[in-house]
Amino acid sequence: MNREEIENLVLKKIKKTYVSGDKKITILNGLDLEVKAGDMVAIKGESGVGKTTLLHIIGSIETADSGAVIFGGKQINRLNGGRLDDFRNRKVGFIFQFFHLLPEFTALENVMMPLFIAGYSKPEARGKAMRLLTRVGLKKRAEHFPAKMSGGEQQRVAAARALAVSPRLLLADEPTGNLDPRTGIEVFNLLKDLHGEEKRITIVATHNSEIAEMCDKIYTLRKGKLNNQVD
Repeated sequence: MNREEIENLVLKKIKKTYVSGDKKITILNGLDLEVKAGDMVAIKGESGVGKTTLLHIIGSIETADSGAVIFGGKQINRLNGGRLDDFRNRKVGFIFQFFHLLPEFTALENVMMPLFIAGYSKPEARGKAMRLLTRVGLKKRAEHFPAKMSGGEQQRVAAARALAVSPRLLLADEPTGNLDPRTGIEVFNLLKDLHGEEKRITIVATHNSEIAEMCDKIYTLRKGKLNNQVD
């Protein structure tokens, strides 16, 4: 079995509900999904349908009420302790709509953070972080703080940070939602280029049809399930 086959992602009958007052709200209702290594997939849907929840379950930030999340032949939602931490820290990269950069640290330091968590030495982390910032076109902005950077620049830093440990799963939650249309397309083209450099899985949650159509496959999330036909 080669690496591409091993690192497929499979979701089986994922269910997630929340309680609001005396009501139980079903967000995901027996959801199934299979993504092969190397695929870039869009999860399209209106705000509030559960796209973020789905990404969080895939990345093990949240747990499903029932069902299975399988990556590399392992059921991720059965891992705990150090094995779960290792999966999150080494296999998953997140890009968020609102960047979530640490404001008191420079662009370079923000990208170095996950490398420190993964056990890199300071010289190793600095070298790799600088290479990533160079790759996303921000070598000259490495020592700038987020407040001194544009939205597009901040999202490029966030992309470099997400890719710092060479994750096999890249999860992007409305990555262009806080950017103007032109900058959003530029940033997404960069994400697409970065995706193509390794046989990773990239899953993008978006309500933007133009962004979704740039991915290999599109699924619509509606009534707790995925459909691969976009209206």
